[in-house]
Amino acid sequence: MNERNFSRRRRGGMRFRPSGGLGHGQRHDKEASQARADAVNEPAASDKIYEHRHNHEIDRAENVAAGLPPEGAPQPPPQTASKRDFREPNFATPAEVKEEERPFQPVEFKEQPKGIVDTIRSAASNLVKKVQRLLKPVKKVHKEVIINAETLETRVAVLEEGRLEEFNIERTTEERLVGSIFKGRVRNLEDGLKAAFVDIGFEKNAFLHYWDIVPSNFDSGVEIVERDVKRRDKPKITQKDIPRLYPPGSDIIVQVTKGPIGTKGPRVTTNLVLPGRYLVLLPNSDQSGISRKIENQQERHRLKKILRELAIPDGMGVIMRTVGEGQQKRYFVRDLALLLEEWQSIQDRIRSQPPASCVFQEPDLIERTVRDFLTEDVERIVVDSAKAHERMHEMISKISRRSATKVKLYADAQPIFDRFGITRQLENTFSRQVHLKSGGYIVVDETEALVAIDVNTGRHKGGKDQESTILKVNLEAAEEISRQLRLRNMGGLIVLDFIDMKSRRDQQSVYQRMKEGLRRDKAKTHVLPISQLGLMEMTRQRHSESVHDAVYDDCPYCKGRGRVKSALTMSVEIQRKLSEILKKRSRDESDFQLRIVVHPSILERLRTEDEKHLIEMEKRYFGKLSFRADPALHAEQFKIVNVTTNEELVAVGI
Repeated sequence: MNERNFSRRRRGGMRFRPSGGLGHGQRHDKEASQARADAVNEPAASDKIYEHRHNHEIDRAENVAAGLPPEGAPQPPPQTASKRDFREPNFATPAEVKEEERPFQPVEFKEQPKGIVDTIRSAASNLVKKVQRLLKPVKKVHKEVIINAETLETRVAVLEEGRLEEFNIERTTEERLVGSIFKGRVRNLEDGLKAAFVDIGFEKNAFLHYWDIVPSNFDSGVEIVERDVKRRDKPKITQKDIPRLYPPGSDIIVQVTKGPIGTKGPRVTTNLVLPGRYLVLLPNSDQSGISRKIENQQERHRLKKILRELAIPDGMGVIMRTVGEGQQKRYFVRDLALLLEEWQSIQDRIRSQPPASCVFQEPDLIERTVRDFLTEDVERIVVDSAKAHERMHEMISKISRRSATKVKLYADAQPIFDRFGITRQLENTFSRQVHLKSGGYIVVDETEALVAIDVNTGRHKGGKDQESTILKVNLEAAEEISRQLRLRNMGGLIVLDFIDMKSRRDQQSVYQRMKEGLRRDKAKTHVLPISQLGLMEMTRQRHSESVHDAVYDDCPYCKGRGRVKSALTMSVEIQRKLSEILKKRSRDESDFQLRIVVHPSILERLRTEDEKHLIEMEKRYFGKLSFRADPALHAEQFKIVNVTTNEELVAVGI
């Protein structure tokens, strides 16, 4: 950020010395430490059910097993920039972004002709909705799910009032490993690492730590609900019992929580989790609970009563998901029946299939969309594939026949993401700079260790009251940042640099707005108040790789740094190589001619500003230099050829 933006860095305006002196008054925040571990260690893609107090110990053991140092592979050192390398402010930002304030109108498109029964049913449903709105008017948010199903990838976008709020992408060629259940075979036990290595059919054996075999307690995000059932007295399993219970050669049922990375094999656990629409089935745990994200106490009491009335088999448990808020009992009963049916089919495959085989594969993106996004407030799901449309209609009909009418088939020639204005919004998702309505903007930088997000006022003219203007931009930035984190699927450690605010009340307002924006995030987040340095620190659980990593590869030329060498730098390098070659040759050779092939932009520099230096080099070393442009070369590539022998002496970057 820069000093033009309302003098963000005021001298004497910040206290850099903590109250009580340095080294005093600092308390260890256990919750923050655990959030950091969760963010860095990339847990499973499903809802977080079990706590992971021993992640650090498991990580160390996994690293040693993979032949790495206990703390993992060393990270490349951060590139320290000199003073002149700091990012200059971008003055090309608009003074203020003005948008027309008009009510949102859903995108219309020509649907496929329906049968008579479907037409009558749809008309009746629309009539009922209109009557309900007349009797009990409520503020309606137009929410819809748009699915682009293609041969190589599937994309899902969730729109609210036409604004992109959620985005997921999945390549059909990539195997869905995380969340899948395998019938494995224990190959060997390492007591020193407290780990078992399990063959699940991959080149590298899966890593199963003893802590992932011992039954685990619920995560802090789940409240335990006691049920009036007779619990079977199970012998308590400890780490000492594992070599006896699972000796080498024994079969074991495991679920993948982390895919193979580098020299590491997949990480697995025996604490199985089977997510459904409103419930999560825990086949190996007799505990049940309810998501703490449901905050209404009256609703929690109602759901707990429903949970206690569910016919859950002995030895199993369930978790009520956040999406179950406000749902009737029959939906939970139906969802439990579907989950138990799925678990029965898994058990049949466990009995019939040989070891090292998959007995349950994590559903694809379309099925997960039906499971996670089809809520009562979704008006329609539009998909551009007839096959996917038929499949979704069949899946939703099992849950709710009324909801099945929400699935619409898009058959127009114009791409579905273009028609609904999603393509234009996605350009912002991949952009480093995101503009705000107030005229400010945020800058997003993903580094090796963390994500840095900077807030700037741009050239916003906010009137005389600078403090209120700064607060307005910061509040808008907080909303946009929480949205961008979901869209880009960024995880790990995140540092937010808001515009400096003098008032603690304003700082608290921005902090509360940030927490409100993160409530709808399915990933687990932990955010801290704005520090004395004016920074807000937070973590976001890693579900999977970010959208940026999934869509983009690092540039083969700049290696992801986003910059190329200047023409001056390349000219210096070329002259250095020429000087080296000319110095090595014997002076008695009669004719020594070199041809230098470079990018046209570099040749322009050599022919103009550096021509006299090259002529002087020719005279000094009695050689002849000729230059040729090749547009096919990159700006950092060049080659030097001996014209007489046609021998390539130097090839840089090629």
